[in-house]
Amino acid sequence: MKVAILKERELHETRVGATPETVKKLIELGASVFIEKGAGESSKFPDAEYKEAGAKICANAASTLKGADVVLGVRRPKANSLVGVAKGALIIGMMDPFGNERDISALAKKGVNLFAMELMPRITRAQVMDVLSSQANLAGYQSVIEAAAVFDKAFPMMMTAAGTIRPAKVFVMGAGVAGLQAIATARRLGAVVSANDVRPAAKEQVQSLGGKFIAVENEEFKQAETSGGYAKAMSKDYQKLQAELTAKHITKQDIVITTALIPGRNAPILVTKKMLESMGAGSIIVDLATERGGNCELSKKDEIIEHKGVSIIGYANMAGRVANSASSLYARNLFAFLETMFDKEKKALNVDYADELVMATNLTRNGKIVHEALKKAVAKKPAVKKAATKKSPAKKSPAKKVIAKKPAVKKTKLKSHKELTAKKSQKIKGAK
Repeated sequence: MKVAILKERELHETRVGATPETVKKLIELGASVFIEKGAGESSKFPDAEYKEAGAKICANAASTLKGADVVLGVRRPKANSLVGVAKGALIIGMMDPFGNERDISALAKKGVNLFAMELMPRITRAQVMDVLSSQANLAGYQSVIEAAAVFDKAFPMMMTAAGTIRPAKVFVMGAGVAGLQAIATARRLGAVVSANDVRPAAKEQVQSLGGKFIAVENEEFKQAETSGGYAKAMSKDYQKLQAELTAKHITKQDIVITTALIPGRNAPILVTKKMLESMGAGSIIVDLATERGGNCELSKKDEIIEHKGVSIIGYANMAGRVANSASSLYARNLFAFLETMFDKEKKALNVDYADELVMATNLTRNGKIVHEALKKAVAKKPAVKKAATKKSPAKKSPAKKVIAKKPAVKKTKLKSHKELTAKKSQKIKGAK
């Protein structure tokens, strides 16, 4: 069995599908591992470490993929990038299928078997394979670190001879895996933390971490969780009540971290422009849902912007900003799943397509989309019709008009987080 690991091509993607640790485990299973040169550089895993673990380093993607039975990756690959893989090869990663049905269909036509790790069922057996939890945990942690780096004040209460500095007030919107880790991290830094969530079970979890729970606790709130543990989409009436409560609470906060992201849907707007403008100068919003549009009305994907003194951090791949840790956990998730499809005695792939883990994650097989929910999503999408073109009689070409050129518009590039923090440190040095 040949396992291939490519360097990720998507902008801002710093993670990798295998680490030297999981390469060793794959080889122990009986696989031969081929890694594209530089695949782990962004995650601080040099080629030398992969080579020492037993992998073969390939000069390019083509030689890495040639004859591959399994391709482990982070993001969904493009159909034209899988040239040379074995027929029926397993392509395992985070595929983000809903809303990208055309890309999945194109991959299906390539004859590969796609597996979407984010669709892994939330059952005891699959906990070690749960990429959403492993990556959200780190995203929640890093969201607080990013906020602290931009925030111009200390997080903890400090009592000094010169007076007392009050602690930062942090409000976490959404107490899932990312939100709970954000609460825990902010508390460790000494902040006063509050949080909300539409799931009743979240109240006790927030309080156990030392946070104050903020929510409209009516009858709808009591039934706002799916059997899979996800938050349900709430009614407009409930959203209005929650928005009113949030609007009052948010005016007193220094830092707001939004984490509401429902798989396969656009992210709900939790912080409106009006709410944002009610916050004090120097406040921070960290939006963890910009990949699906964002929870803040003014967020911009992969940018830090400022609006009336409030900074909005919109990194879509927050887990990727701690790439080494994120890759380590993600690679273990992938290995744990692949191990279930491997016959250790015969040292060969043996995929049981009736297995509940395989059925939940398998998107394509034998040139077709096989995932039931995705098939329904494809069926709902109307076919794109080409507009009929009528032949018109030949006309004499009109005399050319001289059009005055418009002056070029200058584009201003928003500063990155690194540039902002570097500028801040230069100011501090100059003050000294």
